[in-house]
Amino acid sequence: MPTQRKRNPNGAGTVTKRKDGRYQAAVYVLQPDGTRARKFAYGKSWAECDAKRRVLLTKVDQGLPVPTKSTKLAEWLPYWLDNVIKPRRKRTTYAKYEMHTRLYLSPMLGSHRLEALGPRHIRAFLVDLAGKTTPATAKEAHRVLRTALTAACREELVGRNVAALVEPPKVVSRETSPWSLDETLRFLQEARKDPLYAAFVLGIAMGLRRGEVMGLRWSDVDLDKREIKVRHQLQRIRGELYEDTTKSGKVRPIPLPLICVAALRWHRLCQRAIAERNGASVAPDSYVFTTRSGRPVEPRNLSRSFARLSAAAGLRPIRLHDTRHGCATLLVAAGVAPRVVMEILGHSQISITMDVYTHVTSDTQREAISHMDRLLKRRPGRE
Repeated sequence: MPTQRKRNPNGAGTVTKRKDGRYQAAVYVLQPDGTRARKFAYGKSWAECDAKRRVLLTKVDQGLPVPTKSTKLAEWLPYWLDNVIKPRRKRTTYAKYEMHTRLYLSPMLGSHRLEALGPRHIRAFLVDLAGKTTPATAKEAHRVLRTALTAACREELVGRNVAALVEPPKVVSRETSPWSLDETLRFLQEARKDPLYAAFVLGIAMGLRRGEVMGLRWSDVDLDKREIKVRHQLQRIRGELYEDTTKSGKVRPIPLPLICVAALRWHRLCQRAIAERNGASVAPDSYVFTTRSGRPVEPRNLSRSFARLSAAAGLRPIRLHDTRHGCATLLVAAGVAPRVVMEILGHSQISITMDVYTHVTSDTQREAISHMDRLLKRRPGRE
């Protein structure tokens, strides 16, 4: 039998023999709330207890929390948000997760301890939440909870992710009907004199997201080569306007159609004229779309102007984001390959492009189905 150590170095824990003949290991470990507490492990032999001590010390070295008592969901969620989500995910994602945690998960499920949380609790929670809000909100809350419990499994706080055992509520997809080509042209005609005309052209002709349009800088625009590089997006979260990377985190170079080149040239001339009247100049890396005082345009104001101009043109109301749908539809109808459409719109998967953003027009459907007439009218033996 190997010689037993009676005393370990400071911070390495201890192994002692109890009066009942068993052995006890004690190690100071990190708690989910950031504090430290003493964790005990027991065994029939010194070697068994020492092995458990080493396992606890490994978790201490890795910074993993080891609760000394059963952790409630309401205690785990704040730790997960601040230490797992905040350092690794976008601020928009953190804000969305925090909102679901604060409004729904903690008040309605937070009193349950992690190891006692079962599928029936989550199923009842989803039914209750869908009734109070919408099935879409309940489905998103389920996704947040599943992500939080996945992290709890990685840190060995629970043995399984019970949220993954429960199906989320079914949500009826919102039917999107983007403008036709004629409606789009009517809008552009109405918006031609608006200061944000070039922004609308970029959204309609290139399918840029609202934040990407507002985050565009002149240093990312090359009108001579007819190309822009989409590398930023402008967002407002909790009252703060900030610049972030694109949704995919990648820089997206896109060729400019002539209608965008002309609109941007005119916009630059107008912007320089306003700056000169104010005794200022336009910096090479300044935002393309600014107010008269040179500050970035609020993304929400772009949506408001879009709605105002749509009503002035007598068009049926759609969201500004629906122009991305319309862009994909026009590109597909023009025969552009889906992979190219995906790269232009900045999607991470081709399925998103085809399933969500491609809305084939009735004229395209008629043209496609007309091929059946030629095929079925062919008589046997006749080529």
